[in-house]
Amino acid sequence: MEQPVTVALVSDVFFDRDAEARLCSRLGEAKGKGAALAVLPEIPLNPWSPATKEARADDAEPAGGPRAQMLARCAKKVGIAVLGGAIIKEGGKRLNTALLVDAKGELVGRYAKTHLPEEPGFWETSHYEPGDEPPRVMSVAGLRVGVQICSDSNRPALTHALACAGAEAILAPRATERDTWESWKLVFRANALTTSTYVLSVNRPAPEQGCPLGGPSFVADPMGNVLVESTDPVVVATLDPAALAAARRDYPGYLARRSDLYARAFAACASRT
Repeated sequence: MEQPVTVALVSDVFFDRDAEARLCSRLGEAKGKGAALAVLPEIPLNPWSPATKEARADDAEPAGGPRAQMLARCAKKVGIAVLGGAIIKEGGKRLNTALLVDAKGELVGRYAKTHLPEEPGFWETSHYEPGDEPPRVMSVAGLRVGVQICSDSNRPALTHALACAGAEAILAPRATERDTWESWKLVFRANALTTSTYVLSVNRPAPEQGCPLGGPSFVADPMGNVLVESTDPVVVATLDPAALAAARRDYPGYLARRSDLYARAFAACASRT
């Protein structure tokens, strides 16, 4: 990031009959507030199907399917980069997949959620499988970003790996309950402080199918300070390269990342499934 970049958090979902028109309208609001990139909640183009254990065939689509096409059309029409997502069928699997498109509607990259809960309101392993590819840093709108979807943030090893690989901001779309917000806020602030990155998260806005979803959009700066905490549908934050540089000069940002040591430590652990 060579200069400040404004990012919008759009707390809305788009799966009804007028989904495309509403998505374009929300992205227009975001661009009108000066944003070059908009971040949507977890699988924002689907209803929150994990509210029940019933998996429906039409909740998923192949790569480049109708939801992905709608996301790309709206990004191109408005002229703004967007992080959205869908349940993608690939190689016989269904994956909760974040899709990052640029302001021309071109796919920049994608990431499949790797840590899946299975509990009331969040029967996620009944709907899709965990991704098995590590996230990578992607460049869009002059910003180097990494994506961690909801529960991924509560196992932050890959958040740290993204920061080590050069991410300047971690984008964390989520679907969480209002009553759990303080725990999520603690995690996001800690992740920002310990990785010296911006951490941005946006939630699905309202209860769905009996699941009490909701809670604020949030941005923490690279020192863990809260920049945004709001339930407004569209909020923005400007990310500053000077703040990144300062955090990485200060403690704990200047501490060495001992990735070789960490790798050996994790190699000795059995993976929990």
